[in-house]
This record gives sequence, structure tokens and C-alpha cells, in this order.
Amino acid sequence: MTTDNDTSGRSTWNYATVLRQIAGIVPDRVAINCSGRNVSFAEFNTETDELARALHRRGLTAGSKVAIDLLNTPEYLAVFYAALKLGAVPVNVNYRYQDSELAYLLDYVDAEAVFVNETFLPQLQRAVGGLNRNILIVLTPVNHGTHPDLLGYDELLAEGRRSGEDVPHVPSGDDLIFVCTGGTTGMPKAVMWRNDDLYVSQWTLSRPGTTPADPAQAMIDGKQAGTTLPGPPLMHGTGLYAALGTLSGGGKVVLIDTLGLDANRVWREIAAERVQVLTVVGDVFARPLIEALDQLGDSVDASCLKVISSSGTVFSAELKAGLIDRIPGLRIVDSLGATEGMITRSTASKGHVEAAKFTVTDRVGVFSSTGKPIAPGSGEPGFLGVTGRLPVGYYKDDAKTAATFPIINGRRYSIAGDMATVEVDGTIVFLGRGSATINTGGEKVFPEEVESELRGIAGVVDCCVVGLPDERWGQRVAAVVQLQRGDEITGDEIIEHLRSKLAGYKIPKHVTVVASLERGPNGKIDYRRVAELAVAGRQPDCSAATESLR
Repeated sequence: MTTDNDTSGRSTWNYATVLRQIAGIVPDRVAINCSGRNVSFAEFNTETDELARALHRRGLTAGSKVAIDLLNTPEYLAVFYAALKLGAVPVNVNYRYQDSELAYLLDYVDAEAVFVNETFLPQLQRAVGGLNRNILIVLTPVNHGTHPDLLGYDELLAEGRRSGEDVPHVPSGDDLIFVCTGGTTGMPKAVMWRNDDLYVSQWTLSRPGTTPADPAQAMIDGKQAGTTLPGPPLMHGTGLYAALGTLSGGGKVVLIDTLGLDANRVWREIAAERVQVLTVVGDVFARPLIEALDQLGDSVDASCLKVISSSGTVFSAELKAGLIDRIPGLRIVDSLGATEGMITRSTASKGHVEAAKFTVTDRVGVFSSTGKPIAPGSGEPGFLGVTGRLPVGYYKDDAKTAATFPIINGRRYSIAGDMATVEVDGTIVFLGRGSATINTGGEKVFPEEVESELRGIAGVVDCCVVGLPDERWGQRVAAVVQLQRGDEITGDEIIEHLRSKLAGYKIPKHVTVVASLERGPNGKIDYRRVAELAVAGRQPDCSAATESLR
């Protein structure tokens, strides 16, 4: 049996070790740019050393959990790397969490320290106040006397600078990174990645069938990963992985330290810093970026941008084409995967634009609930599974680990819950997350199938389909839609559009129009909130119009 996580006989990778190597060879190369401030690899390496020493002096050791409740600033990455140098575990914190969610997360991961921006301090203090544990709070990036009772990031750095003690830990490929996921349908879970597995997984995502190159030799040869701007927050895997991959190749990471997506600023930073790779989250980012680019016109030069990389949510062919038409030579790359594992990519370019297309391979499959591969062309829905380098599992949850990472035909897979069918040619057709499947009168409805058709209606900017309780059918299909400014679409018009596209039982019984779906920074939907909107809205009610279509 092979699990793809067996590292016996192989060298192992740690992001902190790679940083030290790069800083030693190209110390003056810019590692991070944020709001006009450049941080060289040497400066970044020194800062992370000082932080690690200071945290060690304050009692943190290998295995300690360090929570990061920050915006996209250089300090976010500095804390992350400092934790790795200490052998501690960096833990991402969703800065949109409120008191109870924060309290749960910090208690669940056994946090010993948390670095927080002042913006998020009130929620954090209330959350920590309700816990039965001592947690070191570090106000970041500085504390100029605004909170004299709290330790400031600059003060902590000074402590590490004065310290002559070396951190006793030697970074290892076995050192853990926590990537917390969830919170939209339940409390978050921490996915545990070994440094080595995440590093190799990132490498093979864009270079299948190869092993990571020696970064030191690459620097000596003058190679670098170019300049990347992570659009999503670093607190989510999509943004974090983009930054880690870039720094590990000796490239420059450009950060925007504001809350939410400022599309105008994204283009200005791309032009000013000659960004080559932009990371986004599908349509959620693409639509406002296109609108901003059209508004800015010739005032920005985006010709430097060569690749837009996306993962995590739908990226429609229409918006891909819109970006490609506006930026000559641009390629768009869709990645398939989740926090629990990533495996392959689909590319679009001028003249070759379509929705992301993935196929069954030796590392990607679709399986029944019993682990049997779904036969191509059968039309049978199954669960998407990916193999390769995968996380260790979920923190403190052996049952969920076993369910999500089963052994199938002697290989360990990640099956996060996405459902799909397989066409005759091996093409994978996504149906959506199994946990979101709607059962209406015994018929199964996959929300993503309905949402895909809704997005084809002129004027629909975004949408979400959910199941609501129904006395007769068990559940009824409901849709919440966000329209283009100034557009008005009635429920009857939506029904008319869907009538020839979908079976009657799949068509929403009622539609709620909202100003915004208020997706999270990672593009994800809060399904509990959407269901509440659907229940409260139900305008216009289309039950009568769709009843005869079942």
C-alpha cells in the first residue's frame, strides 16, 4: 500500500529552511512589497529570526500554536515563518469571525499566542476573556501607546533583537502548519499539513511528475519565481499558498493591506510593481476587476500580467474571456482542489476559453460511497477524490480524518465532499458539494447545476441555491440572486429561462433578490445566512409556476 505521504529515503522540505537558504544567496532581492515598502530577503529572514527568539523567551516551544489574526501585511508572513523557525504551528484566523467563533477556534487549536490588527482587537479581547487559558496577545504591526496593557509587535521584535539565545529547534519537514477551514456550515476544522507535504504538493501542482528543485542552486543560477499579488487574504489557503510558493522560488510577493477587495488598487499595484501573476477567486474577483480595469483605462499598464490563477469557486468562461481580451498574452489557470488537497490545473488563453475542464487521471478520480470508481458515461454521481501529497488529517478529529482521507485501491485519497459524474471521455462534470444536495420529493438537486444556469441569465451577477423545509416535498429549491446594478428581473422571467434548461423539480420555487451575497474574502458563501435570506424574502414566490413542472 502506498499513501504518497511516506518520506522514507527522501529529503524533506521546510519553508523556513528554504527562506534561510535564499536569504543567504540573494540577500538584497526584494521578498515583499506592501504600500510602497520593500522588504528584502535578508531583512525578512532577520525579522523572522528575531520574532522566533522573542516567542521562545516568552515560553513558546516546538508544537505551540501561534494564531494569526491579520490583514495582508508583511507581518502576517513574518509571524508565519517565525513560528516555523520555532517549530511552532502557525494557525490562520478568519478575521471576520465574531466573539463565539473566535473563542471556539482559539480554544480548539490550543492557541498560546495570537497576533492581531487593532481593527479586530475588540472581538479578540472578548473572545479571549471568555476562555480559561492564558493567551499572549501581540498588537500588530506596532503599539505606540494606544493599548499600554498590550504587547506590541515592535516591542516583541526588540526583545528578540536583544536576545543572544538561539532557538533550539531545527526546522523539519514534519513540522506542522494548520490551515483552518469551514465556518460557513459549522465550526472550523484545522487541516494539518506537514511542511514537506505542502511544499511538494505546491511544486507538483504546476510541474506534475517532477520533484522540487534545489532552491539554493536556482538562486545561484539567477532564477526566481517572478512577482505575485495574492488577491485573497493570506488567512485563506488560496492567498497563503500563492505567497509561500513565490517566496520559495525567490520571487516577490506584493501585498494589499486593506480590508476587502479594492479592485482599482489591485490594478495600480500590478502596474507599479510589474506583477506577473495575480491570484484570484473566480467570478467573485473577476467581475469587479474587469469593471475597474475599464474604468481606469489607459491610466494603468497591465501588460506585465502574464497569469491569473484561480481556485475555490466558479470562474465562468465569459469573465475569463473578458480578462484575456483586455490583457494581451494573458493565461488563466484554474486549480482543482481544496484545503484538504490539490492536484491539477486547467488553462485558458486567447482563442481557447472555456469553463475549467478536468479529467480522470491516476491522481484524480470519482468514487462511489463504497470506494468503487464511477464508470465513465454511466451518469452515476460520485465523490471527487484526489491523491498525491495530502494533509495528515484534521486536528483532534480522527473520525473525520478517516472519512475524508480513505484508502482506496491501496492509495490514500482526499475526498472533501464534492460530487461529480464522469463523461465517456473521462471529463469530470462537477455537481457541487454533497452536503448541500437538496432532496425534494425523493429527487436530488445539486445546487451548482442550477446556479450555473442562473448565471447564464443576463443581469445575474451572483447567485446561491439552497434547500428549504417543505411540508409536502421535504425540501424545496430556493434561489438568492444578486443583479447587475439597474437591472430588474422577475421570478417569472427566471422560470421562463430555466424551463428549457432544467427538470421542473430543479427550478427554484421562489427567488430572493439581494444587493449582495456578501461572500467571504475567500469567495465562499455563508449558507446559513443565505437560507435566512431565502426564508425572509421569498419574493417573488414562484411555487405555482413551478409546481406543474415537477
